[in-house]
Amino acid sequence: MIHTDVWKALTAELTARKVQLVAVSKTKPVADIQALYELGQRDFAENYVQELLDKQLALPADIKWHFTGHLQSNKVKQIAPFVHLVHAVDSFKLLQEIDKQGRNNNRTIDVLLQMHIADEESKFGMDEKEIIETLDRVEAISLSNVRVCGLMGMATHTDDEGKVRSEFARLYSVFKNLSQSYFIKKEYFSIISMGMSGDYKLAVEEGSTMVRIGSLLFGER
Repeated sequence: MIHTDVWKALTAELTARKVQLVAVSKTKPVADIQALYELGQRDFAENYVQELLDKQLALPADIKWHFTGHLQSNKVKQIAPFVHLVHAVDSFKLLQEIDKQGRNNNRTIDVLLQMHIADEESKFGMDEKEIIETLDRVEAISLSNVRVCGLMGMATHTDDEGKVRSEFARLYSVFKNLSQSYFIKKEYFSIISMGMSGDYKLAVEEGSTMVRIGSLLFGER
């Protein structure tokens, strides 16, 4: 069951702050996604390839599908024909495969590089040095069918707001430094995806341009 009033309030709040709302629809039924679509939501996110494929076939063609899970290289070809944005690219190898599948589908696929900012080792992502090295390699070999549009990160799951805020601030600092670097195509490098249902307000205050909201919109899983 979708929370219509919450969606309306979130949309107004985030639009005023120029922040993109991505509705995280993983595990939620097609009917709930359709209901939110009919309110005007167009950006939805999934974490599992098969679930994304099933929903993409069942729902309107103008939905912008985001993939926010840990993407395996051998699964890229399945979503390459239609995915709008891949959020969690955590290796150069994965970037190369996305570029290859973009070329096979005659399109350029937008991606975000995932930076590890949390304490939990279970979370994926690169450190700042690895991100810089990855961007240097992208420039050196001219990957032409993948476009790095910014960074993505997940903060530590904790009630310590100071800690969460500092992790978001660190990600934003790296994003700003990279956006001023010589190898960044500035017209594309404009997204910093951070903040979820429990911490999106802190993320927005720390500079997020895109938040990924699930339970606030759809209810707890």
